[in-house]
Amino acid sequence: MKAAIRPTIKVLEKELTKKVINEAMEILAEIGFFAENKEAIELLQKNGLEVDSKSRRAKIPIDVTKKALKSVPSSITLYDRDGNQSAVLEGDNICFDPGSAALRVLDTETNEIREAYTKDFVEFTKVVEQLEYIHAQSTAIICSDVPENVSDMYRLLICLLFSKKPVITGTFKKESFTKMKDMLVTIRGSEQKLREKPLAIFDACPSPPLKWSDLTCQSIIDAAKYGIPSEFISMPMTGANAPVTILGSIVQHAAETLAGVVITQLVSPGAPVIWGGSPAVFDMRKGTTPMGSIDTMMLDIGYTEVGKYLNIPTHAYLGMSDAKILDMQAGFETGMGALLAGIKGVNMISGAGMIDFETTQSIQKVIIDNEICGMTYKFIEGITQRDEPIAKDLLNLFDEKTTHLLAHDHTLKWFRKEQYIPSSIVDRGTKEEWITNGRKSIGDRAKERVGKLIKKYPGISLEDDVIKELAKNFKFSDFDIKKITDI
Repeated sequence: MKAAIRPTIKVLEKELTKKVINEAMEILAEIGFFAENKEAIELLQKNGLEVDSKSRRAKIPIDVTKKALKSVPSSITLYDRDGNQSAVLEGDNICFDPGSAALRVLDTETNEIREAYTKDFVEFTKVVEQLEYIHAQSTAIICSDVPENVSDMYRLLICLLFSKKPVITGTFKKESFTKMKDMLVTIRGSEQKLREKPLAIFDACPSPPLKWSDLTCQSIIDAAKYGIPSEFISMPMTGANAPVTILGSIVQHAAETLAGVVITQLVSPGAPVIWGGSPAVFDMRKGTTPMGSIDTMMLDIGYTEVGKYLNIPTHAYLGMSDAKILDMQAGFETGMGALLAGIKGVNMISGAGMIDFETTQSIQKVIIDNEICGMTYKFIEGITQRDEPIAKDLLNLFDEKTTHLLAHDHTLKWFRKEQYIPSSIVDRGTKEEWITNGRKSIGDRAKERVGKLIKKYPGISLEDDVIKELAKNFKFSDFDIKKITDI
């Protein structure tokens, strides 16, 4: 039996990839980037880097960037809430998670986009916990019924309460990081154990062009101190805040991301980071940033190749749609993006469940997307030779009486390994079955499964004292941990 060849894709020649990296390093050395954080500026100056006191423009010599790249880990292992290995971000391994921080949800009853509430996020988290091909949670939904000053911790709380999977999260307030880190320590038991077995990744988004804000600088500095992985989410928009050419935006992405690499490695050499992003082409007709655009997908695959060349774990927002309902557009944009990301070997693939330019989560779509993720995993396994000879002995069995192999031992042995068998979300029945079952769409079937998975959810498995410790971070008047755990 011979091993399969893993399918792959390439959009940049090796020499062009090297040119992108070299130009990005030249930009940091000659033009620089803006660092709006006091601690970051002091760190850069302490290490002999030039920072303009008025503009806060910092320049990074090429040799400093190269030195920082040498200390970046090439692999990050994530562990679940119980301390079991969940995902290894290295090479061409892939892991899917829902996109983060949607402001709205697609209502399952009305099919209208509306504000999101705690109940929406709790149910979403319960469902994702049970999806077999989405191996990480994310702080996917911003709850409008919660005060803004505790929103970061609140979203992490819901993930930790209702799921064992590792979490992709982040902060919108500088003050949030310490409390969120303490929540993760509550789960792990100590800061050292959290360092040894990372439970969460913190997203940090530089502000294009070439700026690391006060908030994002602080996030990557704090994460580096505690060995918590930072996922850099550079977001150039072609023709708007970045060059209109895809390659030009890839260069800008690389420069912004390399600045983050240098900061983290100056804080703590060996600090884990992920070469990620959420860039987009800018649609000049509509003034929008389509995440389902084929051009955006090419941009994502291109910057991923740069990260892979540098041997840094990678991330991309792929496998989502700009559609506003669960229609054909939602399907083809999501399917194309997820499959391309899988073939490219993007280590962390965000966006399952998302529609409407990364602003909206759909609990039905995340169930549908789980099937797309499963198909992607199947595709990247490639085609394996099971027998020698490959088929000749089986074909020799056919005669005027033997015309099929349905019950043959060979068929029974291999069909489950050779085929991806989807759940009932995917309709593979006859037209007559479809009519008998009520002519349901995939959205209808996903809605039914939402209800089943919520009922099937096994319940919170954390000890009461751990839940109480997590709840200490919340003091606003309407907060009642029991109201959340009873949802």
